[in-house]
Amino acid sequence: MADIKDTLFSQIPSIGGMKGQLVDRTRGDKYIWGIVVLLSLISILVVYSATGSLAYKMYKGNTNVYLFKQVSFSLVGLLLIYFLHRINYTIFSKVATILFLISIPLLLYTLFFGAKINEGSRWIKLPIINMTIQTSDLAKLALFMYISRLLSKKQEAIKDFKKGFIPVVAPVMIICALIMPANLSNALLTGATSLLLMFIGRVSLKHILLTIGVALIPVLVIVLVAMATYDGKQKTEEIKKAGVAEKVKSFGRFGTWVRRVQDFMYARDNETPYQVQQAKIAIANGSVLVGLGPGNSRQRNFLPQAYNDFIYSIIIEEYGLLGGLFIIFIYLVFLFRCIRIFRKCPYAFGAFLALGLSFTLVIQAVANMAVNVNLVPVTGVTLPLVSMGGSSFLFTCGAIGIILSVARNVEQMEGKPEPAPLVLGTAEPVNENTDQKTGGKLFIQQ
Repeated sequence: MADIKDTLFSQIPSIGGMKGQLVDRTRGDKYIWGIVVLLSLISILVVYSATGSLAYKMYKGNTNVYLFKQVSFSLVGLLLIYFLHRINYTIFSKVATILFLISIPLLLYTLFFGAKINEGSRWIKLPIINMTIQTSDLAKLALFMYISRLLSKKQEAIKDFKKGFIPVVAPVMIICALIMPANLSNALLTGATSLLLMFIGRVSLKHILLTIGVALIPVLVIVLVAMATYDGKQKTEEIKKAGVAEKVKSFGRFGTWVRRVQDFMYARDNETPYQVQQAKIAIANGSVLVGLGPGNSRQRNFLPQAYNDFIYSIIIEEYGLLGGLFIIFIYLVFLFRCIRIFRKCPYAFGAFLALGLSFTLVIQAVANMAVNVNLVPVTGVTLPLVSMGGSSFLFTCGAIGIILSVARNVEQMEGKPEPAPLVLGTAEPVNENTDQKTGGKLFIQQ
């Protein structure tokens, strides 16, 4: 009997052995892994606090419904990250074109037949699992994979307007144009991230400035209409009589955009939108050091989307200004580690892919936090890995899994002889790591 017990317990792995297996199986940047786990834990705590009253009302006193939902999404997200980080990232270069072509009809379908939530047609409902997904998240992921591939392939002609710039900027314009009618802020953030990636990819600065000028036209139209149709002193009698701008506001979500700009530019005190008022109160409730403490938020009972778009204000209310600064610090560390991956990756596609996906996540986080503290007009973007789980949460995990796939490849190459960079336009390897003409890194194309 003793022999059987000894044999049985000898087959159970020790804690050290399990830790070694876990480390062996999870490759890539350990700091990013730590950030993912940390933000997931923070998300579970804050979402549980922000949804307590809502769950009590919606589920007859059962306050744990959203907690279990968030824990489930976090576990599924971690599994998705683990699965994707085990894939050789060069596979994403091969499927990028397919995903991009699939995303276009999906965006068109969503625009005309999608489920309308909060006045916007941004979602499609999956029939079997009865879950809505935001197709723009898939489109953004596919877009950054696709333009990373194009930038890596077009380096020889990247300065040329027809051969280099047009093939790269056209996909960005298509995706942004399809996202814009339902979600202007998402389209602007996607376009800004794409232009930043193109700048790093050595696209001509004058071409980028031209694109920015064209993209600013609809923004300026919205601002001018907002100024022309404002009901305060700024509105002149001539504009009141003309009424042209008022008619323009009736097209699609144009009126919503105009109202948000007006609220941001002109609203004072009691004229401030309800969401902004409650977010300000939540931030004011949090002190500099510790705030009200975990689970003690007051404004969660009044602030709409406290668990989603305005979760950052709940974080400041419960954990104080230092808690809010800590969240910013985490995203900055994440960006720094992704830039490190970009600099160490010897292949163009992997470097652009890691940087593009990290840019879109960090820029989205900055936009969400800026809305919460009323630095920019209200938008519908979530705080990556912190807002309550949904399709956006899973696509964020997918992007991080791809970044870790690149990091895993870089880690495997460390300690091995680095492949000699190729001079663009030739097949001869060189010994230098920088290009005297561009001052940038020379990449081997894949």
